[in-house]
Amino acid sequence: MIDLFISTGEPSGDLHGAKLAQALLMLRPQLRIGAVAGPQMRKLPLTPFFPMENLQVMGFLDVLVALPKLCRQFYQIRDKILELKPKAVICIDYPGFHLKLAKSLKKKGFKGKLIHMVAPTVWAWKKGRIPQMAQTLDLLLTFFPFEPQCFAHTPLPTHYVGHPLSSAVQNFQPKGQFLGQKILGIFPGSRKTEIERNLPIQLAVAKRLQQMDPSFKIVISNAQDPIEQNYELMRASYLALATSGTVTLELALHNTPTIVSFAIRRLDCFIAQKIFRINLPFYCIANIVVNKQVFPEFFGPNFTEEALFLAARSLACDERLRKICQTGCGEVRQALGQTEAAKEAAIKIFSSVDF
Repeated sequence: MIDLFISTGEPSGDLHGAKLAQALLMLRPQLRIGAVAGPQMRKLPLTPFFPMENLQVMGFLDVLVALPKLCRQFYQIRDKILELKPKAVICIDYPGFHLKLAKSLKKKGFKGKLIHMVAPTVWAWKKGRIPQMAQTLDLLLTFFPFEPQCFAHTPLPTHYVGHPLSSAVQNFQPKGQFLGQKILGIFPGSRKTEIERNLPIQLAVAKRLQQMDPSFKIVISNAQDPIEQNYELMRASYLALATSGTVTLELALHNTPTIVSFAIRRLDCFIAQKIFRINLPFYCIANIVVNKQVFPEFFGPNFTEEALFLAARSLACDERLRKICQTGCGEVRQALGQTEAAKEAAIKIFSSVDF
């Protein structure tokens, strides 16, 4: 018998799941947790009924090839949950899989609470998920403060629990690895295609800035390095060139003036805007959080070497612009707050589940 079942489908979800499980066990040490667990969760005193790695598939063709296996795994997980009868199932991120799992459990008469943590980006696309989620879920826990508003017109209880990066950056203690150096940090992304499309232009711009100001030392981040090492670089950077993603939020929390870029082909731009109707005032998450430009951003056809260089030169040389940018970073920090997301999520879960 178990009390709660936690399901994760990717490494970031496994990390969030491990922190959540720790917070749950801290509040109730006798809690019995079952899980679809990755390596981080498997370190904890819980029962890993399924390995998360079985759900990890990258690329459209790989998904097609693995589809029969994924379907089998889906029904095995669902049937195991129905057999175990936990008081609640907590699905973390991975919405394509987890929202279908919640819907299938409800259809099969599951009586426990259905909870989802890390809201899908319904504010950007797939708004049709909102009524479906409201019909299926009992509780939604979000990592961005603007997300509950997307569900305000529905009966689904939706709570912002804080963002895990806020406390992570707040607790970071720099060791001064780059002390006394004027660092120009490049954060090209973590995926191969991201790096191939963004790094050449970012590096060309960095070299032009270095020619203009030889005191600049160019340092390129490796996403595979330990978090502490990348945070050391973020904190020390006088200026950063970053590919759009979670890293821009981390740079804002570190108060680092940043230029954001994202190389995307014209066809992909057309598909995103015309077919998927993704038309946002901002695409960089740091800007989205406060609904204003904190970091200049260059996407698709607007991302050229010259445009990036001119923006980077301005942010490197104009103290007034740097101050405006860093004030915006402070607004991002204030909007996210300093709540420990895992602990707050655990409290919300316990308040919604009868034990």
